[in-house]
Amino acid sequence: MSNVKDIDQQTFGRDVLQRSHEVPVVVDFWAAWCGPCRVLGPALEKVAAEYDGAFDLVKIDVDRNQQIAQQFRVQSIPTVIAFRDGQPVSQFMGAIPEAQIRQFVEQILPTESDKMVDQARDLAIEGDEAAAEAIYRKVLAEVPDHPEAGTGLASLLLARNEAEEALIVLGRLPRTSEVERLEAAARVAGSRGVDLSGLEQRVAADPDDLDARLELGRALAAKGEYEPGLDNLLEVVRAGGDLREPARQAMVDVFGILGPTHPLTTAYRRALSNTLF
Repeated sequence: MSNVKDIDQQTFGRDVLQRSHEVPVVVDFWAAWCGPCRVLGPALEKVAAEYDGAFDLVKIDVDRNQQIAQQFRVQSIPTVIAFRDGQPVSQFMGAIPEAQIRQFVEQILPTESDKMVDQARDLAIEGDEAAAEAIYRKVLAEVPDHPEAGTGLASLLLARNEAEEALIVLGRLPRTSEVERLEAAARVAGSRGVDLSGLEQRVAADPDDLDARLELGRALAAKGEYEPGLDNLLEVVRAGGDLREPARQAMVDVFGILGPTHPLTTAYRRALSNTLF
């Protein structure tokens, strides 16, 4: 069967992580000496055949691929882990009955809402953002906390400077790193369109005008000028007072946009820590 194969750690990235962006991939960690594995294996293959390509089943011999087994903390076999979009989403251990295998598979297969989100993503990539938005909104009307629909719609809203609605959409979703990144971007984007030259003149005339410096830092960050934006925000934090916390939060939002390993994040997070502590 083309949707059942034996793989090793060299092909794991292609056959599991990459492939799981197209269909769910169920990974059976087994060994030749394992009695329960010899019971579970045929049952998994039978269910895979019944679903006729709705998911891929791959088998990994743990004796020959100890590194990948350790990476996913396989402590007993058989262990079965399902992957979607490059991430493990569900698992079980032991030789469970066929009926439970089917229940496990049903939980990891894409729903109709998931399929609609995939369609919306394709439309957005093709440039038909209006159609993509309509589908995202339809999914969210039925499942308000659908993660992919919510982040997809929020991204479209941010692209056209509708940060306030983006934050409302994101606020309904489960907390993930992507949701937090988009929320940070939305808060920063709220300062787009501010009169930069006016703020710069105010700060030049009075370097101690912390209100102007805070707004200037936010506006520069919203324009993508992160380093001068962070410089101004850090000055407000150093000055203390009531504006310290909003300036600190604005810096954290910029860190969220840039990512934890960006050189500016590293440098200014250290400077912020030294200032606060």
